[in-house]
Amino acid sequence: MLFKNIDILDENFEIQKDVFVGVSGDRIKYIGKTRPSEDFGDEYDGRNRLLMSGFYNTHAHTAMTLLRGYGENMTLQDWLFTRIFPFEAHLTPESVYWGTLLSMAESMRFGIVSSSDMYYFTDEIVRAVVESGEKINVTRAVAIPDNEPWKFPAIREMKEAFERYNGYADGAVKVDMSIHAEYTCSDATVRTVTEYTKSVNAIMHIHISETRSEHEGCKERHGGLTPVQYFNKMGSWDTPSIAAHCIYIEGEDYDILKEKGVTVASNPNSNLKLSSGVCNVPELLRRGIRVAIGTDSVASNNSLNFFEEMKAFALTGKMMFSDPTVVTPKETLYAATRAGALAQGRTDCGLLKEGFKADLIVVDTHKPNMVPVHDMRNNLVYSADGGDILMTMVDGKVIYENGEYRTIDIDKVIFEAQNCTDEILKKLKQV
Repeated sequence: MLFKNIDILDENFEIQKDVFVGVSGDRIKYIGKTRPSEDFGDEYDGRNRLLMSGFYNTHAHTAMTLLRGYGENMTLQDWLFTRIFPFEAHLTPESVYWGTLLSMAESMRFGIVSSSDMYYFTDEIVRAVVESGEKINVTRAVAIPDNEPWKFPAIREMKEAFERYNGYADGAVKVDMSIHAEYTCSDATVRTVTEYTKSVNAIMHIHISETRSEHEGCKERHGGLTPVQYFNKMGSWDTPSIAAHCIYIEGEDYDILKEKGVTVASNPNSNLKLSSGVCNVPELLRRGIRVAIGTDSVASNNSLNFFEEMKAFALTGKMMFSDPTVVTPKETLYAATRAGALAQGRTDCGLLKEGFKADLIVVDTHKPNMVPVHDMRNNLVYSADGGDILMTMVDGKVIYENGEYRTIDIDKVIFEAQNCTDEILKKLKQV
């Protein structure tokens, strides 16, 4: 496909106007001001539109779309123990499949091209994602407080998932490892998952300091060690890692995250909704720690609208730390795209650059909320909405365009997802 006369957010996160971009196979092959001599097939008229990298969601629980709006106006512990955990106890492989497809439909609608997922029923998640044409870093999350974790199926399922799916579907599927959190896992569990992660050089994905009680409880349990320090002692940061949330990190934590090259996945809307707190993104950026953006689950966020997430990411740091100059639109756009791709180990993704994967979105800039333009990056972060996305392309294939879902029977997905939800609610009423 040849995009012509289109504005772009280039590899340096600068705006270029009236550009030609040629996509061949799964790659961006040409970017230039003049029409290329090569025939790229179909042509896309880009007037009043902007082409940029798609978004990389670095912390998600995809199948939890089935719990959208189910637990509202509750503290985190009440939310988990009275709503989320009882509902999840009735999930089946089929319900996770349909919940994941619903999440993939919403993702492509809002420009997300790849997600770092933390859940279970890995087979069904992979099947749904591959059918959708999206990408995923999937983990079989491990939460085992027992001192003999190898007796539990989660450990076997974690290893089987890596052996079966890492690199699956031409690399669209990567398998990461996940220790759910310090407070849900014994030392033996942490050691077991950490050792296996190192042995296969996988990416580690962990919830870190999401709440004050989690953070302080860890210090009480481990002789003053914070979650970041505890996992550092256990060797869990010795492979590429994603630390989700990081709201209450302190002191030496920053040094460890920097030294180990850990990516912090900030989840502003979920953290605000659950009153968990605000990640100190300005300080992380000041120290040179990579920060990416996640949505967390739709159960705690209610939406995968990544433009909403970017705006909250930019604004919460300004408000919480009383400095309107921090977390710039350029830094925000980098966090939503390139930083997320790097966190997922997708080194040839997340930039509009020749030779990179064609994971792209087209944004309609000819709308009232996008005019006037003093700096398009400002508009993208503070003014744009998910509804402004006209096209989502993954690996050079258009999977969503102008309301049409190219890979998904959206009516069937909506019907089946609602049906699965209704069946679980019936079971809950019988308990």
